[in-house]
Amino acid sequence: MVLIGGGPGAWDLITVRGMHALQEADVILTDHLGPAPELDKLCDVDAKEIIDVSKLPYKKSVSQDHINELLIEYARAGKKVARLKGGDPFVFGRGFEEVQALAEAGITSEVIPGVTSAVSVPASANIPVTQRGIVHAFTVVSGHLAPGHEKSLVDWEALAKSGATLSVIMGVRNATAIAEALLSGGLASSTPVAIIENGTMDEERVVKTTLGHMGEKTAEAQIVPPAVFVIGEVAGLR
Repeated sequence: MVLIGGGPGAWDLITVRGMHALQEADVILTDHLGPAPELDKLCDVDAKEIIDVSKLPYKKSVSQDHINELLIEYARAGKKVARLKGGDPFVFGRGFEEVQALAEAGITSEVIPGVTSAVSVPASANIPVTQRGIVHAFTVVSGHLAPGHEKSLVDWEALAKSGATLSVIMGVRNATAIAEALLSGGLASSTPVAIIENGTMDEERVVKTTLGHMGEKTAEAQIVPPAVFVIGEVAGLR
């Protein structure tokens, strides 16, 4: 079984090794992100069984347990199985959970890393997450749980004081709450923010604002997932 990171969006940003693994597979279990919509540009889809196991934000999705069961079932049937995920499978992709499930079932797996959207999407919009003389660190943050949520593991106050560029993914729904938490933590309301929707794709859209207006700008511009929020001085560079 091969777990493949498909990259940030555009079909041709998958790695060469990832493409070869798709071409060799009998069965491909795919999400909706990364190169999935244009899978036919990477392999002969008519010669393979393609199974959509997407997890759509705030919509009906395939459970992780069921995905694990499918991976095990096809691998035990002797099929060459490829699991295609957007971005990098180990960056908020639950890829390691799948590796663990396979290992518990006695099935070995190979991981082919992918280009994570957290840095490549800003790059596609000509925004560096680090810059000499400005910032020497960046932090990748999941925004799928709002600040203060009982299950959140993110210390937003510490992030506000870190001095690092923040690259927030899965944060559209909680944009206002995230901005408020960072402001409460001491980050200036004038801090530049870039919101990049559909990064690396033909439909890519970049909206510039400041932390003090991030929530209202997200709503006003009708930003929809997938989107990356870059928060920090680098978002204001030209």
